[in-house]
Amino acid sequence: MQEHNDNLLIKAKRLFWNPLDPWLFYAMLAVYLMSMFLLYSADGQDIGRLENKTLHTILGMGLLLIFARIRPNILSNFALPIYVLGVVLLLGVHFFGVTVNGSTRWLNLGFVRLQPSEIMKIGLPMTVAWFFQRYENNLSWFHYLAALAIIAVPVALILKQPDLGTATLIMASGLFVIFFAGLPWKALLASIIAFAAALPVMWNYGMHDYQKQRVLTLLDPSKDPLGAGYHILQSMIAIGSGGVWGKGWLNGTQTHLDYIPESTTDFIFAVYGEEFGLIGNILLLIVYLVILGRGLVIAGQAKTLYNRTLAGALTMTFFCYAFVNMGMVSGILPVVGVPLPLVSYGGTATLSIMFILALLMGIANQNRKKPT
Repeated sequence: MQEHNDNLLIKAKRLFWNPLDPWLFYAMLAVYLMSMFLLYSADGQDIGRLENKTLHTILGMGLLLIFARIRPNILSNFALPIYVLGVVLLLGVHFFGVTVNGSTRWLNLGFVRLQPSEIMKIGLPMTVAWFFQRYENNLSWFHYLAALAIIAVPVALILKQPDLGTATLIMASGLFVIFFAGLPWKALLASIIAFAAALPVMWNYGMHDYQKQRVLTLLDPSKDPLGAGYHILQSMIAIGSGGVWGKGWLNGTQTHLDYIPESTTDFIFAVYGEEFGLIGNILLLIVYLVILGRGLVIAGQAKTLYNRTLAGALTMTFFCYAFVNMGMVSGILPVVGVPLPLVSYGGTATLSIMFILALLMGIANQNRKKPT
């Protein structure tokens, strides 16, 4: 009987624990537990969003257990179909999309309302990594230009919605793949100079008026404290009022007097800063740095170009989400509507981040296996 129980434990460990990378799993669990306390406070001590977030996390854990067990080279076969599907759905948004608050970003499929740009957060870096893996032995400048074209198509469609924040992050995920694929430093420097030179053109011809207003508001939010600058000013006040130790859980005055807009989603970091202070912010940063560091280690240990470029790109994409959200809430970046990874409320955002972690764990599992 004891031997039978031991065998069951061994099988359960192989099924549920072995695919999970301990560093990523425990860091993810720590952020999730913290987010539950934070969401309860930000939502006025209502448990409705807590229940939904728990459901999203359970679904995300299912993704982890499934996709962390699948070899990355198998998943790479689906990269191009996912990319093509994403582009088709983005075209569908352009012609048949649902408009909410002036932006057309969703497709109403009857049984669900889908945001196709979320598919591209995973599909684009997978496709660019697959492309470089396919031509690994004869990479030339042409392949780097072709990769830029692969990136440009969905980015242009997302910019038309308009959704500058998501387009920028998706473009960054593809560019990270190009960088990890071995882009020469001279080409990287030339690209940075070209981008800087193009900024005036983008300002005059490529940006909508509301996007320009966000940049101007960032420079001086006090010019319109009750309008465009309201979000930034209130979040900065909340973070500053938290001080070193914070006001304590459930004691945030800016939060519970409803001064912080979107307190459960884009601006939940302001709630966190007010209630847990500088010490709490540092602890969250440490956990995020664990995920970032572990992801880069996984990329460095990868045995194939596809695994290395994909792991590196996904890790840096995670970093961009955290950096952009904290930056916009703290008043050092424009407000672009980017969720705080694993903390902000939202099922799609939670599942996409969990899928990123699942892919990283799958690559880590492949790294541990001895070559045959």
